[in-house]
Amino acid sequence: MVVWKRLKSDKLAIVCIIILCVILIAGILAPVVSPNNPIEVNVKQKFAAMSMKYPFGTDNLGRCILSRMLYGIRTTVMLAIVTMITTICIGTILGMISGFFRGFIDEVIMRICDIMLSFPSEVMILAIVGILGPGLFNVVIANIIAKWAWYTRMIRSIIIQYTDKNYIKFAKVSGCSTWHIMKKHLVPGVVGEIGVLATLDTGWVILNISALSFLGLGVQAPTPEWGMMLNEAKNIMTTHPTQMLAPGIAILIVVAAFNFLGDSLQVALDPKKHSKMKGVTE
Repeated sequence: MVVWKRLKSDKLAIVCIIILCVILIAGILAPVVSPNNPIEVNVKQKFAAMSMKYPFGTDNLGRCILSRMLYGIRTTVMLAIVTMITTICIGTILGMISGFFRGFIDEVIMRICDIMLSFPSEVMILAIVGILGPGLFNVVIANIIAKWAWYTRMIRSIIIQYTDKNYIKFAKVSGCSTWHIMKKHLVPGVVGEIGVLATLDTGWVILNISALSFLGLGVQAPTPEWGMMLNEAKNIMTTHPTQMLAPGIAILIVVAAFNFLGDSLQVALDPKKHSKMKGVTE
């Protein structure tokens, strides 16, 4: 509640939340609000100008750009959120086990993380997709494999900081079970910091999904996806440069909104930073 009160005083955070909520709702309601079928080809209407029927015009195959943008939210933004939630869950479970129990299990998990982190994440993603082949599911798997170790290490360090606090030590001495300590003390304490990490990195996942689709390794045609739309538009960039505007601007806005929101969450969770920012705005 305190964090939400601080966020409400941050106008940029509220704007970002509104933008992201509107985009997610538009993606959920895409079958209802889309003016046309996003994969319907009509060559006679290719490169049609903006109109009531085609609010953003049409692409090189006569498909409605707005409809493809709305359906693309599902494969670009929602897919990134699902990927991030899965990665965070894996990292949180392993990080809590490693940071709370320490000892042999901590050593094993951390050495595996060291091996995974020795490879650049972008190179690993390309290698995994290259091995598994292009496709929606393979893109998700590649992003999860590339990032779970980083989140495990980060969350482990957060857990270690909390396990050294007096109320955690008191709970252990009082005979509270491990499950009770994790559920009642550790999770509520670290959930905010984990939320900051997830929010900041969601934009990174969106860029990865779009980049893979742009390279032809991600979502395959005719599935609407913003990176795929950029890939199709690059072939006609000199003759119809406006085809790249809608997906390019959409990616920019969504990634910026997640990044700004993550920064605002970080400030809201730190009372010292929040007081400084409040003083500056006043």
